[in-house]
Amino acid sequence: MLEVSDLHVSYGNVEAVRGIGMTTSPGKVTLVLGANGAGKTTTLKAIAGLEKPHAGRVVLDGKDITGLAPHKIVRSGVALVPEGRRVFSPLSVGENLRMGAYVADRTKSAEMLERVHEMFPILSERAGSAAGLLSGGEQQMLAFGRALMSQPTVMLLDEPSMGLAPAIVDSILAKVRDMADSGIGILMVEQNAEAGLDVADDVVAVARGEVVYSGPAAEARDNASVLRAFLGEAALTGPGD
Repeated sequence: MLEVSDLHVSYGNVEAVRGIGMTTSPGKVTLVLGANGAGKTTTLKAIAGLEKPHAGRVVLDGKDITGLAPHKIVRSGVALVPEGRRVFSPLSVGENLRMGAYVADRTKSAEMLERVHEMFPILSERAGSAAGLLSGGEQQMLAFGRALMSQPTVMLLDEPSMGLAPAIVDSILAKVRDMADSGIGILMVEQNAEAGLDVADDVVAVARGEVVYSGPAAEARDNASVLRAFLGEAALTGPGD
């Protein structure tokens, strides 16, 4: 279980994250919603060790991982899939996947690769192709697969639907649900609230670096007026972060 409590992150004199708290557990998708600049990506980066919080705690399965170096956080079981996918374009699909396993238990890498290919068959079919030649949706699957190769217990997903054709978004987010159903805890930032709510178990809404709503996804969907109050009408109609 991942527990984030009273997290504070600043850029110079500007406090971007002010006391945020959220959790996710095995098999659950926790959806993080908020307008541009709300502190969503900064929160994920702080959990992943890419930003240093000046207060608060990040605890994974009872172990405090707050502020550890990124590679140590990956080794502990947390994998970040960044906004924009950021695959290694010149490398092959297979090489990208192997890069994801650089801190993982090597004795389990072959088994994990098989699981990744089962979940994303296109990655097996395109194993020798350059990652930069894949479509946007295929690159997002590769980014998921690369993160899975680190054998995580928790995955942090930053805007997985960004830049994808509307016809592809539902299938990509369905893969998020599949990953959670395999036993991984998912913390997902997603501006497309309508699509995100379809796969989420819980919702955390963030505004101005603070949590303004936290509860079950079904409750959030039933209270659309609450979402509109702090996210705006666009949050229920599509991306635009």
